[in-house]
Amino acid sequence: MPPEGGSAEDVIQALVRDAGAGMHGSAGGRFFAWVVGGGLESALAADWLVATWDQNAALYSASPASAVVEETAGEWIKDLLDLPRDASFAFTSGCQMAHMTSLAAARAALLKRVGWNVEQDGLFGAPEIRVLTSDQRHVTIDRAVRFLGIGRNAIEQLNTDADGRISPAVLDGALSGNSKPAILVLNAADLNIGACDPFRDLIPIAHAAGAWVHIDGAFGLFARASRTYRHLLDGVEMADSWATDGHKWLNVPFDCGIAIIVDRNAHRTAMTSNASYVAPVTVARDQIDWNPEYSRRARGVPVYAALRELGRDGMEALVDRCCAHCASIVEGIGELPGAEILARPTLNQGLLGFTRPGASPGENDVFTDETIQKINATGEAFFSGTTWRNRRAMRVSVVNWRTGEQDVKRAIAAAASVLKSEVAMPI
Repeated sequence: MPPEGGSAEDVIQALVRDAGAGMHGSAGGRFFAWVVGGGLESALAADWLVATWDQNAALYSASPASAVVEETAGEWIKDLLDLPRDASFAFTSGCQMAHMTSLAAARAALLKRVGWNVEQDGLFGAPEIRVLTSDQRHVTIDRAVRFLGIGRNAIEQLNTDADGRISPAVLDGALSGNSKPAILVLNAADLNIGACDPFRDLIPIAHAAGAWVHIDGAFGLFARASRTYRHLLDGVEMADSWATDGHKWLNVPFDCGIAIIVDRNAHRTAMTSNASYVAPVTVARDQIDWNPEYSRRARGVPVYAALRELGRDGMEALVDRCCAHCASIVEGIGELPGAEILARPTLNQGLLGFTRPGASPGENDVFTDETIQKINATGEAFFSGTTWRNRRAMRVSVVNWRTGEQDVKRAIAAAASVLKSEVAMPI
């Protein structure tokens, strides 16, 4: 902390100068490491407005315009994704908090059915809740369960098939003969291969057993906007809640998650708050009734801007384009000597491995990680590693609106240049 302050201009110039070398080019079109969007121009500018207006978007009375814009954006999101129009929604800081919000509603609803008021009485002495999840789940599900006091030991992992999906037989076996309140979490595109569970088969089984079905659709839920890929999410609209991110495929700036919940009463019960100095209104929606934060940005404003810029046709084109580019990168690199396609993309996620003749599986795992690092060091593209089916792999994730055919070619060329000098080297 300096003893004396400086001018605002000097502070910003110093930040730009000193921090630049520590920034990823994740907003650019050749960042394929994680599911990170690039910020549409309208959404970025709208986010600047949000910061400039500096409103606490928790109450209609604190920022009327923010409340109305956010309410409109939420209705548009449900329409775009073709989810129940009478469902409630919340704009959170990310999919992590969208999961927590949705599962808090699930906790309230399930325990109410067995005569327990968790909002009043807490969890001490409450009936146990089971959480059935895929072995390909994202770690944010585990964290949400921990945050809510349900506990990691409540998670029961269901094995997936070769396509990364839970089968009806596995789910039926897990639910049979157990009357405890249960939450089932399904994937609308897992983070490694974009696998989507068979919702139309699984959700009726879960509902017949009285389970709450929650969908992790962090990025994959937006495939509902595409006529080409919508079939992969057939039946997902039958769930009880959904969580997704705006800062992924919708390409709004960080941070923006979206929770959508059918049971409006359970949602509001789990989230609402009141105080003597807060003036409730009946003419508009108070965001604090649906969100975990008391002080919050108007996250719905960039969402509103992005949806207006893209329109329904633009969102569909963005999804289709990203999926096509992902397939091109996976196929293009997969044809190179020393490369192997581990999982072709069904959506916008694919996996590649790298091998040397005569190398052991462990040596090839090391080689894969080294190859990723060397591709990234070229500055031409940026990928990340993952472990899938006990193998190290390079993830190819494409969600950025800026990614074009030239970016695809440059990424493949970067991998080719690295492999050309590496594959023939002695092990």
